Amino acid sequence: MTLVLSAFRMSAGVLLLLAAVGTHAGAPATRAVTPEELAVELAGQRGKVVLFNAWATWCVPCRAEIPDLLELAAEMEGEGLVLLGLSIDEPGSLAAVEDFRSRFFPAFRTFLRSGSDLDKAVSVIDPAWNEVVPTTWVIGRDGEVLQRIQGKKSLAEFRAAARAGISADR
Repeated sequence: MTLVLSAFRMSAGVLLLLAAVGTHAGAPATRAVTPEELAVELAGQRGKVVLFNAWATWCVPCRAEIPDLLELAAEMEGEGLVLLGLSIDEPGSLAAVEDFRSRFFPAFRTFLRSGSDLDKAVSVIDPAWNEVVPTTWVIGRDGEVLQRIQGKKSLAEFRAAARAGISADR
């Protein structure tokens, strides 16, 4: 009986620890999406300001800026900011992308394009995208793109863009 109570207390402690960590402890597993499914995901974010980041596991600047984006998302979550990502890695690489994301950026909610047409996947957000990675879009509460940010930027630059997006929608 003592062993059962000890296991229960330990389980309860783990649950309390996970609750204290909050939503940033880990994002859902990476999921392959069609452009139509991505549009539905984005529509589900209406009412929030979204930082949407196109990245790849092989992209060094992408890997360098994601920690700043995650920090900003945690910092501004209470103001209605959400961070989502789209891996532009090859469609068949779901397991590798998920392994990479979960090891290095477990709080980064990301999707993988399911089709071979990269432009079609990103055109849900920006039909004029020129395939530069990283690219981050600031999407307003109404679902409209407010800004496209290309290349690695600093936390301060992302913060200013996010603040402008939040201010624009009030």
